[in-house]
Parts: sequence; C-alpha cells; structure tokens
Amino acid sequence: MSQRKRLSASQNKAPSRSQAAVESDDEDDVTFTQLTSTQVQRARESFTPVQIDRKVAEVVQFVLIKDQRKVPIRRADIAKHVIKEYKAMYQDIMKRVCRTFEQVFGLKLVEIDSKSHVYILTNKLESLPEEPVSMVPTSPKYGLLFTILSVIFMKGGVVKEALVWNFMKKLRVDPGERHDLFGDVKKLVTDEFVRQKYLEIARIPHTDPVEFEFRWGVRAEKEVSKKKLLEIVGELFDQDPHSWTQQYREAAAAEASQR
Repeated sequence: MSQRKRLSASQNKAPSRSQAAVESDDEDDVTFTQLTSTQVQRARESFTPVQIDRKVAEVVQFVLIKDQRKVPIRRADIAKHVIKEYKAMYQDIMKRVCRTFEQVFGLKLVEIDSKSHVYILTNKLESLPEEPVSMVPTSPKYGLLFTILSVIFMKGGVVKEALVWNFMKKLRVDPGERHDLFGDVKKLVTDEFVRQKYLEIARIPHTDPVEFEFRWGVRAEKEVSKKKLLEIVGELFDQDPHSWTQQYREAAAAEASQR
C-alpha cells in the first residue's frame, strides 16, 4: 500500500481530535437546549443552598485558575469538569458566579463567542454597587476564602502570610487597600476567617522581623472537599491528581474519614 493510501485509510478510521471536540460540544449544546423548565425546577428542588454555594465556589476557582494561564474558558469544560450532575442548574449557577466576580474581584465574566460559548475575565470598569454582604446571594466571602484555602492546600498545607497577600494582589484584592465590599481585607482574613475557624494563623518561630503562616482551620476541614479541589486543579493543568502525591493522599484520607 502506498504512503498516500495508508494515510487516507488512517484518516477514515477515526475523527481527528478537533472533530471529536466539535462533536462533544454539539452534544453539550443539545443537552443545554433540550432542558425543560420542569427539569430545571426539579434540579432546584434537589440541591440544598449549601450545595449550590459550594458549586458556585468551585466554578469561581476553576475560572480563576484558567485566567492565571490566560486561557479562554469554555462552557463545555465548566460543565464537564465542575458543574457535572448540576448541569440543569447551569444558568442559575453561572449568574451567581458572575455576581461573585463583580462583587469580590471587580471582574466581569464575558462571553466572547456566543456560538462556541467561550468566556474570558475582564476588568469591570463600572463602579461596584454599595451593598451589604448579607444581601449578596452567593456570599462573595466564600469565593475569596475558597481561593485562599486552595493555595494553602496545593502548597502543602501551610504557607507564609506574605505568599497569601501576594496571591490576592494578583486577583486584584489588595490587603493594603480598603475594598468596596470587604472593607479591611487583611482584617477579614486574619480576624474573621480565623475566628470562624476557616483559617489558622501562627507565628513562625525565630523570625526577625516576625513572620506568620496560614493553615486550614477545623471548619474548612469539615466543609471543603479536598478531593474535588484537587480534581479541578488536575483537569486545568492536564495533570493526573495522583502526581501531587502529598495532596492526593491527604484528599483521599479526608474523603475516607467523611464516609
């Protein structure tokens, strides 16, 4: 068989990666467009507010990590890697995700391709509304807290205070400046989150000037799934969660203890 014939036969055996991706996207579109109002209502009744809040936080984390790599975010990826069994709630969840980005980070999640459903994060130019935290349906604080917890977890369970502040600055939340929604950001993290047992802060011995480090608090250990967090990071960086040996063992142990 000639090289040209072999090549032709090979091409006819299976669709290319790009063709497979298009077919997958088409299937996702069918899933979304075929949802009835009854299915959506049943989904709303099936999940608790706490479950929805956690799913919103997971989507926020997914988008933030994608944005660090400056990679456009596809609806198909959000649905596959994060939304999963909550697909009927996609529109509700994404509305709250957009609200979180605007309220917490001063960012806007913009759909740049309505056909392929691709999003990017942009600076939100308009001023933020003056609204108390209690009026925000998906507590922006939870999204911010989830981000900090993920940094601590992926860095081995303990990080210096300076690293947390530097990471937050990259997300346009400066602990040295008063935030429109949070007020004193540094106080929120080192006081409120610590008092609520989401974070623990401790002085690092023998440091001059004095340095502090953060760890997960007992409430975070109970409420946040390390397994799901690690799965999200693995999908984003095309890496098997097992490759983060320490984190995987910790996540597996936490999952087993909650059964």
